[in-house]
Amino acid sequence: MTKPVLLIGAGGFVGRQLLEAMTRQGEDVIAVSRRPLVAPSNQVEVHVRELREPADFAVFLDRVRAVVHVASTTTPASSAGRPMLELEGNLRPILGLLEAMHSYSHLSLVYMSSGGALCSRLYDAPQNESSAFHSRSYHGAGKLAAEQFIESWCHQSSGNAIVFRPSNLYGPGQDERPGFGIIPAAFGKLVRGEVLQVWGDGSTKRDYLYIDDFNSLVLSALRTPNISGFNVFNACSGTSIDLNSLFSAIEQVTGRTLHRQHGAARVVDIPSVHLQSTSSLCRFGWRPQFDLADGLEHTWQWFTTSKH
Repeated sequence: MTKPVLLIGAGGFVGRQLLEAMTRQGEDVIAVSRRPLVAPSNQVEVHVRELREPADFAVFLDRVRAVVHVASTTTPASSAGRPMLELEGNLRPILGLLEAMHSYSHLSLVYMSSGGALCSRLYDAPQNESSAFHSRSYHGAGKLAAEQFIESWCHQSSGNAIVFRPSNLYGPGQDERPGFGIIPAAFGKLVRGEVLQVWGDGSTKRDYLYIDDFNSLVLSALRTPNISGFNVFNACSGTSIDLNSLFSAIEQVTGRTLHRQHGAARVVDIPSVHLQSTSSLCRFGWRPQFDLADGLEHTWQWFTTSKH
């Protein structure tokens, strides 16, 4: 009988959607969340707890065949000026996991990093996995540090790890929360007839990836054997658009006018994010299936018909 997958961060937007996708594929899952979580099926064993120390993780590792880590407690804006948030909320837990996994180096690790919070010094150049990444934010710096520690774990323990760098993920299930996602923020303002506050003039460019496309990539990684050592893959739509164009697309899908007020740009915001996911296509045969218009339409339908 196949062992389950340990999913860390199952209570967040990405974690909840990934959990449902995994169960639809017949995966047994041990789901760990910091917040209460309802199991979507009897294939899921839920634990509500904080995982920080090696012993916290070790109690699960005997029972699983792989670990998927999608937990994060910050955004570039929320940890601006507060680097200790990254240390305590994100780095300490991943280091605890890696220390525990030294005794379980046969387990595969899948870690969700960030493409959107990392940038090249050449802002307009498309960035692949071998591009020189830098970060303006402590959030991005924490992700880069986690990647380095994971790579070191691979070398020291002969472990196998896949790091995904997703662009801006969005889709059904993403609640409106301050600082977490421009698309649900815009939808919320449209529903209530309020004004959206925008940092900068709307010229910043981002890549937006529908959540179902990201989930399919993670599932492909779990099904693909013989990926040894440390591997990094971008996960993106491949199309970068500015905020003003995104707002126009939102207005077209919703049939409503999005009123907005522009303020000063923030120092943590990257002027342009343009990612390529060629390696994901070559290794997993993966390419996005949802364009922005379809993704926005599905998300708007969920946003206006579901309780959240």
